[in-house]
Amino acid sequence: MDKVKVGVIGTGIGSFHIRAYQKLPDVEVVAVVDLDPKRAKQIAQQYNIPRYFIDYSRLLKLDIDAVSVCTPNFLHSEMTLAALKAGKHVLCEKPMAINAQDAEEMVKVARETGKKLMIAFCNRFRNHPQLLKRYIEDGELGEIYYAKTRWLRRKGIPGMGGWFTTKAMSGGGPLIDLGVHVLDLMLWLMGNPRAVSVTGVTYNKFGSRIPLKEGTFDVEDLACAFIRLEMGTSLFLEVSWASHIKEDAGIHLSLFGTKGGAELWPLRIYTEKHGCFVDVEPRLEEVSGYEAEIAHFVDCIVEDKEPMATPEQGLEVTRILDAIYSSAETGREVVL
Repeated sequence: MDKVKVGVIGTGIGSFHIRAYQKLPDVEVVAVVDLDPKRAKQIAQQYNIPRYFIDYSRLLKLDIDAVSVCTPNFLHSEMTLAALKAGKHVLCEKPMAINAQDAEEMVKVARETGKKLMIAFCNRFRNHPQLLKRYIEDGELGEIYYAKTRWLRRKGIPGMGGWFTTKAMSGGGPLIDLGVHVLDLMLWLMGNPRAVSVTGVTYNKFGSRIPLKEGTFDVEDLACAFIRLEMGTSLFLEVSWASHIKEDAGIHLSLFGTKGGAELWPLRIYTEKHGCFVDVEPRLEEVSGYEAEIAHFVDCIVEDKEPMATPEQGLEVTRILDAIYSSAETGREVVL
């Protein structure tokens, strides 16, 4: 086919999408959308994009193949549905939606239209998780029965008073912002098991103490959850935007298997051979998750393949996030 023509809606994280698309010789970014006309024009000029709009519906009228939806969370569902119904393939930034009801409608319309809907879980595409996935699929860790993951910040509340800290627009705090990444990554590594029950707790101990000149802070700044998965497997999750720790902890995952265990980042494998403990630390050059996921999305369009990050998987993550928030609010376990 000719070059894949794409449009990008949103120019924050969307700038990463633009740069990744423009590194592919078979892709042309033909338009960009931002509510701020000055920002839209500036990005279009910076990246030599021929057209820019402040109304995404005008983009969808163009003869393009696909769009990246890179807007605030509460707009993901609306814009994705409109793009799918307009006959475009969609790469939707995480989180898929701010609730499972919206995510279910996105799955339904994607399947009805026959268009690709991929959720931008970029960490799946980095070298270390990709290699760990191969270790797991080759059976080298045996049966994985327990896992834990975290992404903790000492100080890192984004956009105080803006959409990030306004629940109606974001859907939540670090749980839906950071937790969505590590939860998806862990479920994917474990073979995408379904959750059967969730117990969660959320805290707002720092954000509410920071004086705001304007805007809202009505989300959590730390969340943790215990998630029971099918086949008896379990997962512990903790995330924060602010907490009294030594330093930002970044993404960390631990998997416990009957033949071996593993940690990320960096990737380390712990096992036993010939009566001795063996630690393996593969040497890998890190690659951009954004560039790899964009290349995969385009390849799925060209080759008519199912994306690695399916909308059904995004829906399952969203259901779990909903359940964590519900459990935190009620103080009870939520059975799924």
